[in-house]
Amino acid sequence: MSPRMPISETSNPDAPSMGRLEDGVHLLPVRVYYEDTDFSGVVYHARYLHFLERGRSDYLRCAGVRHAALLERDPPLAFAVRRMELTFERPARIDDALLVRTRYRALKGARIIIDQELQRSGERLLTAEVEAVCLTLDGRPKRAPEDLHAALRPFLTLEAS
Repeated sequence: MSPRMPISETSNPDAPSMGRLEDGVHLLPVRVYYEDTDFSGVVYHARYLHFLERGRSDYLRCAGVRHAALLERDPPLAFAVRRMELTFERPARIDDALLVRTRYRALKGARIIIDQELQRSGERLLTAEVEAVCLTLDGRPKRAPEDLHAALRPFLTLEAS
């Protein structure tokens, strides 16, 4: 049985969806709005980054990791994208219902390796390989704390080091 999202997040019917975890993959439905597109109704390339960010953030939320709680630590911690490789395969268009698929592959020291895919009706539109880094607020890399490792360990596809 795969871990499910915390019940407290799902008990409020007015709360926005944070998607769901299934077998280590986070699934987040998103809709393409007018603001996401260029004059032709095709999603502007930089807007894909917003969809991907929501997928990564909500994955953490489903795994029990809250950005606000990381900021309350001593020292406060945050994540920053260090590297991202995108492959655009097909365009998304206005009103499309999309699915952001996110898998946290590895957590190594301060680095987190994440694979993402954007789909429309099962058709792959974009793939992304992301390297994020755990940082202190002064911008210095910091090994991810053990409780973060513990929260993500059940979902990682590679061994953490």
